[in-house]
Formats: sequence, structure tokens, C-alpha cells
Amino acid sequence: MRLIYLSPVPWNSFSQRPHEMATYFHAATGGKVTWIDPYPTRLPTVADLLRKTPPLTGADAGSPDWLELLRPRALPIEPLPGSGMVNRFMWRDVLHRVRRVMDGQTLIGVGKPSELAIQLLRRGPRRSAFYDAMDDFPAFYSGFSQAAMAGRERQVAQLADTVITSSHLIQRRFGQFKQDVRLVMNACASDRLPARRPRLPSANGPVIGYVGTIAAWFDWEMVAALARALPTARIRLIGPLYQAPPFAVPPNLSIEPPLPHAEALQVMNEFDIGLIPFKQTPLTASVDPIKFYEYRAMGLPILSTAFGEMALRGELEGVCLAGPDSDFQSLVHHALTLAASEQEVQVFRLANSWSSRFASARLFS
Repeated sequence: MRLIYLSPVPWNSFSQRPHEMATYFHAATGGKVTWIDPYPTRLPTVADLLRKTPPLTGADAGSPDWLELLRPRALPIEPLPGSGMVNRFMWRDVLHRVRRVMDGQTLIGVGKPSELAIQLLRRGPRRSAFYDAMDDFPAFYSGFSQAAMAGRERQVAQLADTVITSSHLIQRRFGQFKQDVRLVMNACASDRLPARRPRLPSANGPVIGYVGTIAAWFDWEMVAALARALPTARIRLIGPLYQAPPFAVPPNLSIEPPLPHAEALQVMNEFDIGLIPFKQTPLTASVDPIKFYEYRAMGLPILSTAFGEMALRGELEGVCLAGPDSDFQSLVHHALTLAASEQEVQVFRLANSWSSRFASARLFS
């Protein structure tokens, strides 16, 4: 058995849901994986030209012997009509190598809609195909590119035998026209998480930490209100900064550079509360943040805005939902009483591991 997987992220990036999917497939079936890196699926912008390529982390130490890595070349013209015909000439090597390994036991997995994915789904022979709708991909685009992506996504979903989704909202959207739609929430790398080190109460105030990208969806207004309400608390924001704060940074807030994923997980042991301050937008409405699983798997209580899947977790143990007008002193005081016990941490890690999550999807049985 072989999985041909068209990934939304490069193999040489830190381990995410696509990497965990490929690893689980090999562990569960013993089969090999043909991993196809993404290529541009929208017209370029000035920001693309100015953006620096991030350093390789996570899976960048080479690929395992069970994985074949393909990197298709393409002109950044995909939203335009006929782009698939033009780029097909640049995909000849990829298509040839895929054709060479496809048989009646081959599975095709699509992690991001594209013209290349549509062409491969129309080929044969294959055993089955699935689309992993892990984000609302059209919401990342605008204008003509957004409409084109929405059309490609619908084609991919119709050509696939199964659609798996990472949130209830995406599940409902595809359930309107697709029969086999399965909810497969995100999870965390339970087997690679560091040991939890419970923190003692600090006389200097709690440490409230965020680890992740700081971009257009980051709710600076909520963070500013939190910093003002708790001047003795230390608020740490760790990750790549794509959108600077629209205010003078208060002395109790620090913006720190990104860390390799393993080190970022270790830093969570220095937090008293995990922070997830995302705006409520069409993009975040479909998000199930992996930070939720990582924070709770490290025993941390969570202070979050009510976006996406987090809006449905207000009654869960260890979760406090907030907005710019919340009483942050009371919320933080309550959150500090919700740290998980060692037994609760172990139960959560077992139930929310990537292997448990993908096993429940029954894609490779």
C-alpha cells in the first residue's frame, strides 16, 4: 500500500498535521509515502517578494527511507483559466514518478486543493482518495484567487471518496453536498511532548504565554486589555511577528523571537496560563488551534478568545473565554485554579494524540 499525499506545507518545515498523517500511515500500514510539496496556488503579491524564507526546522533532517519527496515546479498563475494546462509541462517529472507507483492499492490524500491534485485524482488506478480539509482554504485568499480556490476545493471534494475535516463548521459546509464527511479534530504529538513540570505560585505575578505566529488574526486589543488589567503579570509572546502591535508595548509584555518546536514546548513549562488571542473572523471561524491541545497536554489552563472551535469549549475544564471587555483579573485568578493534575495530563495526552485521532478516522483500515 502507498499513500500519495499532496501537502499544504513543505516536508522541510516543523511537524504539523500533514507530517503526522504521513507518519501515522506508515506506522499503521507499513506502506510508503510519496509526499508532494506545495507550489504557489495564487497570483504573487508584493508581500511575497519581500517575505523571507523561514529557516528549516522539524522534519528538515532529511526524509525517512519510507518517504519519497517530490517538489513540483510551477508558474504562479494557478487562478487563471488554463493554468493547469500550462503548468502540466512543468509537472511532467512529478506525473511520471507518480504514474510509476500508482496501482490498485494506492491511496491519494489531498491536504490542499490545487490543479495538480485535481489531475492526479482523475488518474487511476487507485484504491481510494480523501481530502483533508484542515482549514478554510478560500478564506486565506481574496478576490479572483479566492473564487478560484473555492472552485478547486469543491472539485477536489467531489473527486475524493472521503472528506475529513478539522472543525464542525467545515464539516457542516461539506456535508451539504458530500455524503462521507468525517470530523477529525486536531491533536498533539503526545509521544514527543516534554515532561510536565508543575510550577509553584510566584510572588511576582503569573506568566501568561503564547507560542505561535503573530499575524493578521492576532487580537492585539485583547492582549493590550489583559496587560493593562494585570500590570504585575508577565505576558510572553513567542513566535514570528508578521503584524506589530498597534500600541506602545507595556513593560509587562515581551515579544520574543520564534523557537524550534521542541524548544517552544519546553518553554511552555515556564507558563502559568496558555494564551490564545485570535480575532473572530471568517478565517478563524473554522480553526481548531493545535495550541489548545499542546497547552492542555502540558497541564496549562487556557485563556482564549471565543473563536472557531474554542467558542465551543467555554464549559470545558481548564478553558476560560475572554474578550476585550472581560474582567481579566477575575478570569486570570480563576484560570490559575484550573491547572491539570498529572493523571489528567496523561489521560488527555492519550485521548488527544495524533495516532488516536487518525485511527478514529478509519482511512487506512
